[in-house]
Amino acid sequence: MDVLDLARWQFGITTVVHFFFVPFTISMAFLVAIMQSVWMRTKSERWLRLTKFFGKLLLINLAVGVVTGLVQEFQFGMNWSDFSRFVGDVFGAPLAMEALLAFYLESVFVGVWIFGWGRIPPKIHLTTIWVTAFGTLLSAYFILAANSFMQNPVGYEIDEAAGCAELTDIWAVLTNKVLLVTFPHTIFAAFMVGGGVVAAVAMWHLVRGARNPDDAAPGAPSDRGAFRTALRIGAVTVLIGGIGVAITGDTQGKVMTEVQPMKMASAEALYETAQPAPFSLFTVGTLDGSEALYSIEVPQLLSFLGTGSFDGQVEGINDLQAQYEELYGPGDYSPNIPVTYWTFRMMITMGGLAGLIALWQLWATRRGRVPASPWALRAAAVLPVLPLAGNAFGWIFTEMGRQPWLVFGLMRTESGISPSTSATTVFVSLAAFTVLYAGLTWLWVYLLLRHARPGLPDVTPTGGDAEPDQPDEADADKPLSFAY
Repeated sequence: MDVLDLARWQFGITTVVHFFFVPFTISMAFLVAIMQSVWMRTKSERWLRLTKFFGKLLLINLAVGVVTGLVQEFQFGMNWSDFSRFVGDVFGAPLAMEALLAFYLESVFVGVWIFGWGRIPPKIHLTTIWVTAFGTLLSAYFILAANSFMQNPVGYEIDEAAGCAELTDIWAVLTNKVLLVTFPHTIFAAFMVGGGVVAAVAMWHLVRGARNPDDAAPGAPSDRGAFRTALRIGAVTVLIGGIGVAITGDTQGKVMTEVQPMKMASAEALYETAQPAPFSLFTVGTLDGSEALYSIEVPQLLSFLGTGSFDGQVEGINDLQAQYEELYGPGDYSPNIPVTYWTFRMMITMGGLAGLIALWQLWATRRGRVPASPWALRAAAVLPVLPLAGNAFGWIFTEMGRQPWLVFGLMRTESGISPSTSATTVFVSLAAFTVLYAGLTWLWVYLLLRHARPGLPDVTPTGGDAEPDQPDEADADKPLSFAY
C-alpha cells in the first residue's frame, strides 16, 4: 500500500474508534442531567442513585474519549498538510469555535459537576451538568460544520495567487444545508447509543436479580424499582432516537441526492439513470463493483427517497461519471460501490434491530414483569453494540461515499496528502495508533463493566433531604421473576 492508502486507513481507524465515545457522551450527558433534574424535583433517593451510577459511566467515557480525539487533529498537519493549506482558512474556523467555546464548556463545567457535589448550591450544581450536555451539542455542531463543508463546500472563494480557499461567509458554513440535516440525524443516532447503554445495564441487573432472588442485598427491592425505571427510560430513548433517525435520514437522503448524486447512486448501486428509480433491497454485483448482476428491488421507492416524488428522476453512476469527466477532466469519480452499498444497509439494519430490542424490553417488563431467560441477557449484551455499529457504518458510508473527493468538487483525496510524508512513517504511526486505540478501547470496556456490575451506589443525600426509595406499586403484588 502506498502513502495515500496508509494515511486513509490511519484516519479511518482513529475516526471510527473515536466515534465510539462521541455518541455515548452526547446522549449520556443529557440522560444524567434529566435524572438529576428529576431527583431535584422529587427528592427520591432512587433518582440520586441513578444519577451517580450513570454519571460515573459518563465520566469514564469522557476521560477515554478525549484521549482518542487528540490524535485526529495532529493528522491534519502530519499526513494531510496540503489539505490543511488549501482549505484551512475555512475548515479551521468551525474547529476553532469547537475548541474555544464548546470544548471549554464541556471540560470546565463537567469538572465543576464532578467536584461540586455538596460544595455548591444544588441548583447551580444541576446547571453545570446541563451546560455540559449542551456543550456536547455545540461541539458536535461545529465539528459537523467542518465535515459538511467537505461534503458541500460553501462560504468560500479561491485565491488564485495563494492557491487556497479563503473564508468569505462563516454564516454560510454554519448554515450549510448538509449540516442542517446531518446534525439532527447524528444527535438522534447518538441518543440511540446512550439509551441502549442505560437499557442494557438495567436489564442485566434486573435479570440477575430475577434469576438469583436469594442473593439480593437488603436494598434489592429499591434497586429493582430503580433499574426498571432506568430500563424503560433507556428503551424509550432508543425508540425516540430511532424514529428521529428515520425522519432526518429521509430528509438527508433528499439533500444528498441534490448535492452529491454520485453518493446516492452508489448507495443503491444504480448504474443507469432511472425515472422512476427502484430501491434496491439486495444487489449482487461484479467483484470490482462496476456492474450489477442480480437485484431485488422495490419499484419507485428510491425516487421518493431521493426526490420526494414517486416519479422523480435519480441519476445513475454511468451518467454521472460522464458528466464529471466533462466537468473535472479524466478520472474515476465513483466511490467503492460494494463498500458504499453495504455500509448504507448495515447502518439501517443495526438501527432497526436496536429499535426492535428496545420495543421488546418495554413489553417484557410491563406491569412489573422481569424476564429471566438467557435471551434477555443476550439482548442486553447486544443492544448497546447495535447503535454503536450503526453509527460507525454510517460514518464509513458518509466518508467513503464522498470519494474520490477530499472536498467535493474542489480537492481530490490524493491531492491533500503531505508531500514529505513517507509510507514507512505513516505505517509505523498507523501500527502504533492501532495498538494504542485497541488498548484504550479495551480499557474503556473494562472500566465500564467494572463500574456497572456492582449496581447502584449507596448515597448520602446532598443539597436537600432525599426521601427513602419505595418499592414500585407493581412490585407489591407481583412475583419477582417472569420468564419468557
